[in-house]
Amino acid sequence: MVREKVKISTRTLQWKCVESRADSKRLYYGRFILSPLMKGQADTIGIAMRRALLGETEGTCITRAKSDAKSEKIAHEFSTIGGIQESVHEILMNLKEIILRSNLYGTHDASICVKGPGDVTAQDIILPPSVEIVDNTQHIASLMEPIDFYIELQIERNRGYRLKLPNNFQDGSYPIDAVFMPVRNANHSVHSYGNGNERQEILFLEIWTNGSLTPKEALHEASRNLIDLFIPFLHAEEANLHLEIEKNQHKAALPLFTFHDRLTRLRKNKKEIALKYIFIDQSEFTPKIYNCLKKSNIHTLWDLLNKSQEDLMKIEHFRIEDVKHILGILEMEKHFAIDLPKNPF
Repeated sequence: MVREKVKISTRTLQWKCVESRADSKRLYYGRFILSPLMKGQADTIGIAMRRALLGETEGTCITRAKSDAKSEKIAHEFSTIGGIQESVHEILMNLKEIILRSNLYGTHDASICVKGPGDVTAQDIILPPSVEIVDNTQHIASLMEPIDFYIELQIERNRGYRLKLPNNFQDGSYPIDAVFMPVRNANHSVHSYGNGNERQEILFLEIWTNGSLTPKEALHEASRNLIDLFIPFLHAEEANLHLEIEKNQHKAALPLFTFHDRLTRLRKNKKEIALKYIFIDQSEFTPKIYNCLKKSNIHTLWDLLNKSQEDLMKIEHFRIEDVKHILGILEMEKHFAIDLPKNPF
């Protein structure tokens, strides 16, 4: 076990590991501090880091096992196999607990091939390169007779927890609940110091891992993953700026006599026309405008005249030029020949 005295810096933000120990091959502990923080910042960081440690760090585990016992049919998961002390379910639960360390991605194959009698442990698993077993002594099964014990395994790397899907087990393949969580637990606490407006905080982070990662490695990975989640927001301001410029350019092209005012006059002057029976395909709209209107459930001139300028500008791929084109077509139509202001756009 390693312990260090906590030294508070009032100059720059610093972090340090103040305690580190390995309670067993499958249980590591680390305690870290971050200081100095302003009031309220420690909780903000602590809550985010705890969620990232538990949900965003990746792990490797066995997700499927397939028996090659052709001579003996296995009816269901809770069946027993002659010569083996454990039931199929107990063997699967033991495989679920195997702790693996790996940087591989995707699905990989492994296997166990042992001849009884004797105990089958994690060290009997034949693994692909770059995959390590954290604790070789983990128990899998006890063979009571001189039988061949052969199982094909599937190994994956992911994050979080995944429940096994229902399976009829007719092919001898058994899914296993996947626990891709190298961090067993994480806590944070806050220590405040100073007076009045000068109060500052120290964040304490406690991390327990299953041995596939050290607490320090888990902290680094969780931090990177948390930063990746916020990267899109760093570009949001730039993207919004371009959209705002484009939007303002379209607004600048609007005439003083607005599109909405013109459509209002058209509606008032054409009450006698059955607008509901005049379809937009009867007007000379461009293919682009016609398709955009149809996708927005605008099928008749009645539908169109009941839309405001703002409604039309919300249509995907629509521009102010398209809105002007619509108005021009309506003014040119014989059944919409009314007196309109001659002010050009």
